[in-house]
Amino acid sequence: MCLLDCVETWDQQRIQCRASSHRAVDNPLRAYGRLGAACGIEYAAQAMAVHGALLVPPDGAGARVGYLVSVRGAKLHVSRLDDIAADLLVEATCGTRSENNILYRFSISAAGRLLLDGRAAVVLDADKLTPVSGDAP
Repeated sequence: MCLLDCVETWDQQRIQCRASSHRAVDNPLRAYGRLGAACGIEYAAQAMAVHGALLVPPDGAGARVGYLVSVRGAKLHVSRLDDIAADLLVEATCGTRSENNILYRFSISAAGRLLLDGRAAVVLDADKLTPVSGDAP
C-alpha cells in the first residue's frame, strides 16, 4: 500500500512528500467511512522509508529494513484527514542517526495548516541485532 504520490524535495536530513490518497474512498486505512488523523502516522512512516531508500548510495547493497518502534509526542490537530480538501504535505526530518537507530520529527500539513506532528524512532535491521543477555536468540 503506497499512500504517497511523490517526493517533492529531499536531502541527507529531510524529506518532503505529497499525498492525495487521504481523499480516496477506497483508502485502505479508512474505517467506518472516515480516515482518522492518527492514520497520518502511516503517511509519515512511508516518507521515512522512502527517505531511507533515497539515502542508499548507487553502488550500495540496497536499503536496510526499518521498523517503526515508537511514536512520541504525537499531536493530532484535527480529528480526521478525509475531509481535508488540499493535498497533504508530509515532512520527516532526521534528528539523530546511529548505525541502527534513526530518530525523526514528522509533520503533516495541508494548505499551510498543521494537521499532526510528532517524533518517531526507527530501528534498522532489528533481526540482525545482537540479543541482550538472557533473551532468546
